[in-house]
Amino acid sequence: MKSSNPVLSRISAAAQQPRYTVPGQGAPAGYPAGGGYPEVVQSGHVDRMTVDDVVVKTVTLIALTAISAAISAAVVPWQALSPVWYTSMFVGVAIGLVISFAQVTNPIVIGAYAVIEGVFLGVVSKLYNHVFEGIVTQAVVATLGVFLIMAALYKLKIVRATPKFMKVVIGAAAGLAIVIVANFVISLITGVAGPLRDGGGIAIIFSLVCIVVAALMFVVNFKQIEDGIAAGLPRKYGWLGAFGILVELIWLYLEILRLISYFSED
Repeated sequence: MKSSNPVLSRISAAAQQPRYTVPGQGAPAGYPAGGGYPEVVQSGHVDRMTVDDVVVKTVTLIALTAISAAISAAVVPWQALSPVWYTSMFVGVAIGLVISFAQVTNPIVIGAYAVIEGVFLGVVSKLYNHVFEGIVTQAVVATLGVFLIMAALYKLKIVRATPKFMKVVIGAAAGLAIVIVANFVISLITGVAGPLRDGGGIAIIFSLVCIVVAALMFVVNFKQIEDGIAAGLPRKYGWLGAFGILVELIWLYLEILRLISYFSED
């Protein structure tokens, strides 16, 4: 099952490639011994992707994003807010697409993406917090809360990533992505936010749907990463898994920020 997140799709695809074992150490966990996996002569331990490694990489990227956001919010002057907003947004999207489709695992490139996205989030948050004081703190707490809840629900197997579940969630995420991009392009051309982003009833419902789907996408992401670990993928794929989680966190944060702003308007 492919994820709507290209990064996690890459991990899933890689997990389906032939598994490599070290002589005398058998097949990766979850796969039968003597299954005909090609052997690769290596010295020392097997450098494979692990849960702890993905967690550390995810925390590192989140920290880079947060620090960059705090700095940009503090130093970018109001008159430069709009240029920095659009420049960082488009550059971030471009780098993100390259990382996703070229399967880049270089930590410097992925770290650069986190920094650029931090600049974008910093100026966005600065504007929102100026209009609605305290909204950024609320959005950050809510975003981390949703992420931790979904992680717990997945760990406790309360929410399971069954094939049907993944198909529905991935389809919904893909559809929302198309709608969001189309609405953004239309708003640039017309200069009007439209009913999906104007703060009205339809906009509130749309943001709620986006938040629910973004939250459920974490389950899909966790499953894809878990499959990659079970397949014994190289450690470098941990950066792709962490990158995918960061992308989902950014989407979730922006939707929560927008939703709170709707209810904060006078």
